[in-house]
This record gives sequence, C-alpha cells and structure tokens, in this order.
Amino acid sequence: MSVRGKWRVVETPDHDMAGPGSYILFAAEGGEFALDCLTGAIYGRCEGNAVEFIWDGRDEMEPARGRGWAEELADGSLEGEICLEGGDDIPFIARRLATSSTAC
Repeated sequence: MSVRGKWRVVETPDHDMAGPGSYILFAAEGGEFALDCLTGAIYGRCEGNAVEFIWDGRDEMEPARGRGWAEELADGSLEGEICLEGGDDIPFIARRLATSSTAC
C-alpha cells in the first residue's frame, strides 16, 4: 500500500470543505492539496502507507502554512489531518481517484 497518487477528499468532519474540487495529491517528493478555499504545496518524502508533512499555501487568499499527516487504511481509504499554524486542525477522509489508461 502507498499513499502516492491523487485522492478525492470526500469528507471533512466538523468542517464544510469537501466540495467537488477537493483533493490531496502525494508524489515521491511532496504534493499538493485543495480543500475549499484552503490550498497548499506539500513538502517531504511520501513513502509507504503513512506520511507526515509540512505545507505552505493560501487560506482565503491569505498566506498560510502548517503540518499534516495521512494514512491509508485497510479498506483503501485515506484518513488524515491538515493543521493550520495558529488555526484549525481539519480532519479528512479521501478515496483514491481512478487513473485512466486510455491513450490520447
């Protein structure tokens, strides 16, 4: 199992931030995420089925940064948290997005 890839955020318990464009992406080195008007670039190695990371980005057009974590669960879902420095901790649940193998 590996957290690498793009995940659609389907739930943000106690927050209303899991809209149609909400996602988190983990690459070998870093990634990115978008939760409603909170967006960020992820820094750090993304290996295995669990990661901890730091991020920086924007929250409603203002600079923001923080830390986070994510873990792939046995059912194939991703559970984690995006934590804003000096602000909220936003838990999330995500499902892996299917990749297309269709040639262009």
